Amino acid sequence: MSKPIKIKRGLNIPLKGSAEKVLVRLDKAETYGVKPTDFPGLVPKLNVAVGDKVRAGSPLFHDKYRPNIVFSSPVSGEVVDVRRGERRVILEVVVKADSGEVAYEDFGPASPETLTRDEVIAKLLKAGAWPYIRQRPFGIIANPADSPKSIFISGFDTSPLAPDLDFVVQGEEESFQAGVDAIRKLTTGKVHLGLSSDFPPAKAFANAKGVEFHYFTGPHPTGNVGVQIHHIDPINKGEVVWVVNPLDVIIIGRLFLKGIYDATKVIALAGSEVVKPRYYKLISGASIESIIKDNINTQGQVRIISGNVLTGTRVDKLGYLSFYDNMVTVIPEGNKYEFFGWIAPGVNKHSASSTFLSKLIPGKRFTLDTNMHGGHRAMVVTGQYEKVMPMDIYPMHLVKAILANDIDRMEQLGIYEVVEEDMALCEYVCPSKTEVQAILRKGIETMIKELS
Repeated sequence: MSKPIKIKRGLNIPLKGSAEKVLVRLDKAETYGVKPTDFPGLVPKLNVAVGDKVRAGSPLFHDKYRPNIVFSSPVSGEVVDVRRGERRVILEVVVKADSGEVAYEDFGPASPETLTRDEVIAKLLKAGAWPYIRQRPFGIIANPADSPKSIFISGFDTSPLAPDLDFVVQGEEESFQAGVDAIRKLTTGKVHLGLSSDFPPAKAFANAKGVEFHYFTGPHPTGNVGVQIHHIDPINKGEVVWVVNPLDVIIIGRLFLKGIYDATKVIALAGSEVVKPRYYKLISGASIESIIKDNINTQGQVRIISGNVLTGTRVDKLGYLSFYDNMVTVIPEGNKYEFFGWIAPGVNKHSASSTFLSKLIPGKRFTLDTNMHGGHRAMVVTGQYEKVMPMDIYPMHLVKAILANDIDRMEQLGIYEVVEEDMALCEYVCPSKTEVQAILRKGIETMIKELS
């Protein structure tokens, strides 16, 4: 094993409710949803109408400006709803699943090694599997016309209560390798696989062929692919790197092995308000209700999050698992106030600094809610951002450059290297309660318009 890259800056948030390594196979949910809001920058155009019958792999909608990028149904059934928001923006396309076995569109199996790059791309586009490939900079769906200098896969996740990817990919060695073989065709550079040096990798990762291994150790966000790119193959202006989640590599691999769009994956249900936190095997886009049914604390109000507590999306019981998410987190709703709460010793409160006595209790895990514990204030330079940002950029200055709409400064300060997940900890530790992730996405959208 090569010498691991040590990441010193960052922060692990010790939450209660990590998933026990018990796998439960869920029955098929009644309905599934595909949400255009999961894809930044997408302007969706419908391919279906309410009442249409679809198969798994049938296109539901496509990108208005790149019509070859389609988004497919994860199950067979009937389109029962197209939910819209303000100005009739499409929020969800809902499919009621058939009661029997899933019927798949047949795209034909094929060995990636016998196909050309264009043939691999065409297959991914036709099946609706292309959206699993995202690009840096900007964290948007990759452009098939681009040629990335490299492709990155992070084989571990350090976010709060994150699923153990080694456990999740067990038994999927063949599909993972087929997925790697496919994405290798997409670049003339290397496919990089980031692994943790703190524990032995799963067989699917350790035996992968055609990848370059890199080992990391350190706190969150060490598992973020953006941090790994920064330390291995940094992005400069005009360069493009593509990234793929390991579970999505497996879905891509199944497309080539079986010739079908099989979006089955294993996710974690975690959080302090989950009665039995564990892993569930399901089809992507499943209704949240089918995942949390009879397994959450009903004593008080809870916040259901598709994803992790730092970057996930708030959903209700009638919502759906987001496209890229590999977990659902349930924590208490922060709808109560503490009078002079900051005076208390804070034995049961987590702090990124040494504010509370809890800092003296190593290994303690906390039940944290969504309360901000304070209101918005003027931005003050405290150095807190830099303590949790393991990249050679100045996050506070970048945020200010975005607010000032200073394009040149945004470029100089590293906006090409970061997306929301890379600066989520900055938002968590911010004493000013600044919405760092929303500001960063606004800056990214500005840069996309500037460069288009």
